[in-house]
Amino acid sequence: MVKQRVVILALFVVPLLIAVLWLRLAIGLGAGDPRYVVRFALPDGTRPIDLPRIEGPADASRPLVVIDAGHGGHDPGASGEGTLREKQVTLALSLALRDALLREGRVRVALTRSDDRFLALEERSGIARRLGADLFISIHADSAAAADAGGATVYALSDRGSSAVADAVARRENRADRVNGVALAGQSDAVSSILVDLSRRDMRARSLRLADLILREGEGAIRFHADPRREAAFVVLKSLDLPSVLMEAGYISNGEDARAMTDRAWRDRFARAVARAIAIFLAEQDARPLAG
Repeated sequence: MVKQRVVILALFVVPLLIAVLWLRLAIGLGAGDPRYVVRFALPDGTRPIDLPRIEGPADASRPLVVIDAGHGGHDPGASGEGTLREKQVTLALSLALRDALLREGRVRVALTRSDDRFLALEERSGIARRLGADLFISIHADSAAAADAGGATVYALSDRGSSAVADAVARRENRADRVNGVALAGQSDAVSSILVDLSRRDMRARSLRLADLILREGEGAIRFHADPRREAAFVVLKSLDLPSVLMEAGYISNGEDARAMTDRAWRDRFARAVARAIAIFLAEQDARPLAG
């Protein structure tokens, strides 16, 4: 009986030992080094990302609007009910705004992303800067623990937020030096500081004007928050060489807002209102007297 057990055990163990020995020899573990090595190049992170396609009139003198759909790729943004994610909502809203602007036929348009891809915050504003954009708008959807928090909000850049809520939103969005074309090389520190400060003030004023126009043109079409115009230190707005706003189109955590933002008819109304505001803003900028 014992002899039979030894034979049966040997029939299992010996082939197993042979297989292990063959495997070690085949992949080179016995020698301490693999028999082969697969090498492939990884991006070094210094090469700028490819620029998106510019759509609209072929006339390069037409104003260029860059629309940034917040989040994307492995960064889903805020979560709504079920599988709803902020990155889906922002892309749908951005595409609707692009289409509304293109229908007007007065401006050129580029999207920082037109699909579900990840972009770093600096890459988003960098795209606008490299394209020589005249206006940058980043579209997001807000989120809050309070179920009754709702309505759209428009943010302009500020080093210090206009409220604790604005600071909190900026911190959340930020998780994910040129100044208005002014050449600072060769300038003294004092002169450079003055130029930077003047440029920031000018761009802040322009951005706030754009925010005001969005609020005005959106009245009746977009439900706004009780405190709809705010300022915060958003990284994505810190290029500072063009008028820029970040718009939280609504609260994805709010059932009413989420239903609106996922409704195509509502998105079209949203897009038409924002497109009108952009058109008025660009017309005003074109009529501005040149600095003498």
